[in-house]
Amino acid sequence: MFVRKMTPSQSSLFGEIDDLQDLTFIERPIRRSLKTAEEIDKLTVDEDLNDIERAVYLLSSGEDIQRGSVIINLPILVRQNPAETFRRVVPKVREVLHVAGADMQLAAAGSFLTILQDDIVLIQTHTHSILQIVLLNLDHRDTVVSNAWLETLLSAIDALPKETIRQEILSPLLSKHQLSQSVPARLASCRILGKVVSKFESSIVKKDLLPLIRSLCQDVEYEVRACMCRQLENITRGIGLDHTKVEVLPELVELAQDEASTVRLAAFDTIINLLEMFDSDDRTCVIFPLVKAFCEKCFKGDEAVLASLSFQYGKLCHGLSESFTDEQHLWFLEFYKKLCCLGLQHENGHCESQPYPLELENKYALVRRNCAYNFPAIVLFADPNHFLSELYRTFSSLCHDPEISVRRTAAGGFHEVVKLLGSNVHYIHKELITLLQDDSLEVLDALLNNLQETLELATSRGEGAGPESKVNIPDLVPALVAAEQKAASSLHWRVHEKLLQCYSCLPRVISGDQIYFRFFQRMFSIITTNNVLPVQREAVRTLCVFLRYNRKQEQRQEIISKIKQDLAQGRSYWNRLRYLDLCEITIDLFSKSYFCKHFLIPALELVSDPVANVRYKLCYMLPKLRSIIKPADKHLLQQLEFCVRKLLCREKDKDVVGTLRKTVLELDKMDITEPYHKRHERELLDQKKEKEETLLLEMELLERQQSEAKLTGDKQSEKKQRDSKSGLSGSKGMSGSTSGATSSSSAGKEMRRAKLARSRSLSGHPTTPKMTNPDKSLKVKDSGSCPGSGKSPMLPLNDDNLRPHHFNVASSISPTQSSSSMPVLIRSNTSSSVDHRSNGNKDTQSRKLSVQRKSNSFGMQSGRE
Repeated sequence: MFVRKMTPSQSSLFGEIDDLQDLTFIERPIRRSLKTAEEIDKLTVDEDLNDIERAVYLLSSGEDIQRGSVIINLPILVRQNPAETFRRVVPKVREVLHVAGADMQLAAAGSFLTILQDDIVLIQTHTHSILQIVLLNLDHRDTVVSNAWLETLLSAIDALPKETIRQEILSPLLSKHQLSQSVPARLASCRILGKVVSKFESSIVKKDLLPLIRSLCQDVEYEVRACMCRQLENITRGIGLDHTKVEVLPELVELAQDEASTVRLAAFDTIINLLEMFDSDDRTCVIFPLVKAFCEKCFKGDEAVLASLSFQYGKLCHGLSESFTDEQHLWFLEFYKKLCCLGLQHENGHCESQPYPLELENKYALVRRNCAYNFPAIVLFADPNHFLSELYRTFSSLCHDPEISVRRTAAGGFHEVVKLLGSNVHYIHKELITLLQDDSLEVLDALLNNLQETLELATSRGEGAGPESKVNIPDLVPALVAAEQKAASSLHWRVHEKLLQCYSCLPRVISGDQIYFRFFQRMFSIITTNNVLPVQREAVRTLCVFLRYNRKQEQRQEIISKIKQDLAQGRSYWNRLRYLDLCEITIDLFSKSYFCKHFLIPALELVSDPVANVRYKLCYMLPKLRSIIKPADKHLLQQLEFCVRKLLCREKDKDVVGTLRKTVLELDKMDITEPYHKRHERELLDQKKEKEETLLLEMELLERQQSEAKLTGDKQSEKKQRDSKSGLSGSKGMSGSTSGATSSSSAGKEMRRAKLARSRSLSGHPTTPKMTNPDKSLKVKDSGSCPGSGKSPMLPLNDDNLRPHHFNVASSISPTQSSSSMPVLIRSNTSSSVDHRSNGNKDTQSRKLSVQRKSNSFGMQSGRE
């Protein structure tokens, strides 16, 4: 036989197999049982022992895990048998804690706190034994354990009676010489004093506790001085206003000038928290010079304290503002501006970080972030009317800061600045665009939290303004589009979802044409191509809102046809599922008639969908679809019944069949189980939606007439100009009379234009139509929207009734309806003013436009649509 020679690759493969075979000989001993027989014997306890005896046995000779279990369950033993527990078990626990580890000590601290706070147990007879254990373990060598026992004691003080506190806690504390105690013990004394002072009268505090408090404020250790300084706030509130000026303020002044920065910082924080406790003279003569010196010293070289100073600066300014002179007010404002630019250099209007060590640069960035957090408070402090001259450059610097955290904080408070500026909000339009186009998604995420409110306020000239009150922000639409694209291309889908949710306010912000040409196609693209389900559903909801408030019938019809083609009849079952999601949303947004006309039939056609998931979701939605079909719509009811019968006959998927059976039972009970008042509320809400949709159609016709009238007027004016240029001229008297007539005619046009502009605002509270004199009404012809009817239904367009300010309607139907009530119709974003001319009459009186609507039949409603 000939042995064929192996290739190098084959030899390496066999070499690896040999190595793996060698590993199979390495065996590790596997322990078959977690506990040996000897260990099981040690953990075994006699079953005849009662709870108290078992606890004593385990604490005496049990393992650590068993002792810990007894200590954890100690409150249960106290509730069951308090006398025996305190007589036999608690002394054993005290003995165990001498040698117990940290875990058992922490468990004991929690158990004793539960016992002290338990109202069931009569604790007065056993408080002494418990508090002795707590106070004994306060001096534990482990800092974590001692702090746990201290927290137990401080929490128990609220539940203990005053006399118990005096005897068990204060007496040992006052009898000890503080300097002979360890630093942790003195720190514990500071916190205990700050806690118990609220339990006693001010006279007792001043007589018994203030000497010890002064001693701790002058302790040789800076940690003790700082800890006692932070407790002065509670002590001051305990002794009242009368003793504060004499007893506390001198100590605070001395501590604010301490050599240790930690103590100075504690004093500064305490002073800010106690500003309302000082009178005007103290603020002017004592606090202001002290704070000013503190700020100057921190700015020159104490960066550790600058962070806290910048964080508390807004509270400090408002606390002292009533006592400030103009010069002091200006000084604090200028100091704030310095803090906002700390560590930056300005070139060409942009901020760049100066080269500092990394640690110092981080501290400066923290200071600027705190300044951005306090900016709304400083705007109020400086007066919003002086924003442009005093604070605009500072705000722009914060919005362009090189640190992401600073820009994120500025974005988070942007809506507050917008509220404060009011009608001067146009000052910060550029900064809004800058933050929308920021490179960091964190900044965009912070801005999105209140973006709807920000956009509505930023594009409005204020409350009470007319329908032409919308302000056009340059580059707003491109900035919103760029922000959405940036969020979509990232992995942060929650930011993308939040941004799409904010898009639902765009009908109140920009014109319908801008939404149609810049956002509709993008919503379709997200629905059909995005891979994140929450993002898809939010895009569906936003698309429905855009459709709901679109003002042009041609655009609405095109959108609806695209919805049917791309979603209801889409090739992907995922798109067909999104169509059913869209149906659920449109049921809430649109009236029943509108939904049945445009969306119901494509949904019912999905009964024959080849994918079981689509049929399953349709079965789930059938009761909701049934609830929107009116009893008069026999044809639609028959189609729904045919859909159910078809599913019952042909369905084979077990999940769909199970859901279908539940749906059939629910359909049978629908008309019986629903209360009358709920059905009535739903009908009233649907009527309101129909009125809003009718108003949209009528306003579209009105605006079309206005635009045609304007176009005719422009042509006539151009013709007159051509005639005048061709040499046609009259006498001077004729020209004078013509000019007078023209001026009166223009005045009449202006008044008509104002009324027509006001009528563009649509209200969520449309009034009941009344019959008006046909001589005083202007009837609008329906251009093919109502088949079989030559005239459009008319509705009075009252200026006060047709001026909304918000999307959400304060429902006048019932309190239960407000949560589901429709948003009111948006203001018109059309900015064109119209020359409404009367035929052969140049009267300057404006005419009221009255439109009588007829909504008694579904056929007429469908004709309007």
